[in-house]
Amino acid sequence: MTWTDAFRLALRDSLRRRVRTGLTTLGVALGSGLLVALALITSAADAKVVDHLGQGGPITVVRVTDARPRLGQLDSDAFQVAGPHDLTDADLAAIRRAPHVARVIPVMTAPVVELPAQGGAFTDVLVGTDLAQARLLPITLLAGRLPAATSATEVAATTDFLEKTRGDAARPQTLLGDLVLISSPRVEPGGQVLTRSFRAVIVGVVSQEVADDGDFVVPLRQAAGARQWAAAGIGSSRFPQTSSPYSGAAVLASSLAEVHDVRAEISVLGFATSAPEHLVASVQQYLGIVNIVLGSIGSVALAVALLSVANALLAALHERRREIGVVKAIGGRDRDVLRWFLVEALGVGLAGGAAGAVAGVVIAELVGLAVNRYLVAHGLGSLDLIGIPVLIPLLGWLGTGMLAVAAGSLPSLHAARLPARAAVVET
Repeated sequence: MTWTDAFRLALRDSLRRRVRTGLTTLGVALGSGLLVALALITSAADAKVVDHLGQGGPITVVRVTDARPRLGQLDSDAFQVAGPHDLTDADLAAIRRAPHVARVIPVMTAPVVELPAQGGAFTDVLVGTDLAQARLLPITLLAGRLPAATSATEVAATTDFLEKTRGDAARPQTLLGDLVLISSPRVEPGGQVLTRSFRAVIVGVVSQEVADDGDFVVPLRQAAGARQWAAAGIGSSRFPQTSSPYSGAAVLASSLAEVHDVRAEISVLGFATSAPEHLVASVQQYLGIVNIVLGSIGSVALAVALLSVANALLAALHERRREIGVVKAIGGRDRDVLRWFLVEALGVGLAGGAAGAVAGVVIAELVGLAVNRYLVAHGLGSLDLIGIPVLIPLLGWLGTGMLAVAAGSLPSLHAARLPARAAVVET
């Protein structure tokens, strides 16, 4: 008996008992669909949680500040500062040469006086960085867009400025298009304050973790110009100056597993760091437990469905005793009967697995839509399931087929070993 013959026999017998075959396939589809849906939802949820911990930027970003690390720095996710330490271009170059460092993005701050068009005056700082690499920074865009990397007239306001001027952090879009006069102060030896100003338009509103404070995020060149102007003066308590050329840097590790090593290398160079490595590790442990629980639920459902495959083949064995006897009487071998039954189990598994993969994707999308409404309503972003990985449904389909063959192996072996003489006897 060839594989083609086995397929024809299996298809004929399956179509002969459509109701039983359909119910068995449906059971397999339900179990497979539940497992695929849970796998898709948990993988998307895991990614969303980790991304949220990264504040919109890569979770492998290590923040560096212009200060020395305190003893025990690496045991904490937050900065542990022992004293100031200038961060220079030479230091940034040394960090770039450190193992497992993929990118180093400098951060510079400069004191400014802000005069919004609505009135009032605020003293704060500009946060300057390379906005061409903004996707690698812990910056979350709340409304609008980021300034162009070379612009001298665009700024992104932070939530600090939003609360100062609007008092309502829930409506960031209200700042878009507003004009603000930003003045860089310089204190002369006699106490006179000179200013150099530029008028900018607010093109975006962001939540940022690049620096500890700051009302505006601007291109690095803007902050450097403001800092250079202020540095020509003597500074004051209102407009303090620091000797460090850079206030910090965002260092991108090559992978999440290398974050701790990168922090250790930077600590050796004499700088304090911050990264949510311990928090991420704890969250991943809890997520792993949740994944195990949900995976167990899906596996139990799939196991019950596969038992129905074994039960269906056992029923088919008793119904086809005469056919098995005839096949063996005309020269069929045990392996031919085994092939016949295994092909039938594989067919049911693949059909149920295909239906389950489609159903799992649909269920995951529906759950994603429902969860999105909740997350958006509470300001937590969204759960993106649109870019569903093809690998999970594909593995669900093929895995269900293989498991169905495994579930049907015992009934198939029993059918193959049935003596021809006993097979033709009515029971």
